[in-house]
Amino acid sequence: MKKYQIGPTPKQVDIELIRKFESVEVATIGHFRHRGFMHHSITPVVEPGKTLVGTAVTVAIPATDSTLLHHAIGFLRPGDFLFVDRLGDDRHACIGGGVAFAIKTTGAIGVAIDGPCTDVEEIVELGLPLWCRGVSGITTRLNDLGGALNLPVSCGNVPILPGDVVIADASGIVVIPIDEAEEVAEEAMARQVRAGRNKPKIEAGEKLGDLSGASRLVASALEAQ
Repeated sequence: MKKYQIGPTPKQVDIELIRKFESVEVATIGHFRHRGFMHHSITPVVEPGKTLVGTAVTVAIPATDSTLLHHAIGFLRPGDFLFVDRLGDDRHACIGGGVAFAIKTTGAIGVAIDGPCTDVEEIVELGLPLWCRGVSGITTRLNDLGGALNLPVSCGNVPILPGDVVIADASGIVVIPIDEAEEVAEEAMARQVRAGRNKPKIEAGEKLGDLSGASRLVASALEAQ
């Protein structure tokens, strides 16, 4: 079996589709879709301050080794979003200040690690949007153990294919297959326009339960008991 498995570089997401998703929030998509959301244990070390949209690039590296990660950074493009599958390891940090600097220099818009990072202060100062499962002072090394680049991975309990659309903000990350993305974007934009429409009514004294229909459902259930 090959030590290193390398897939083709994915086509980047169309700029018009990116613009559509940049106008919505991850939580807006979460109002009508369930699949593709990173587990909430994948939290931002550096929040992006806006909605980031890019192309999924995937790396899977085992245990103590980050050899393939270092190699893969040389192929990142502006607009890529890097996912690092740690293959179950939650002890060794594969990205710290130096690696984060190399990633940001490529123009990649963000990183998600299914494991910990290190050098938090440096990453924050650098301003690279990064999500991970916590922090560790124990780092990976160049142990030449192998791994996979631009092949299917798992990150935050979500299967990710190279070329998937990535939408990320302070609320989390959602990954959408490219063949579903246009439909999701249209629905999300429509819902984003409607967001907050009840605020003036609530300020005027109307109740949220009446506006949403929740109170009607409760009343109906109580009558049937």
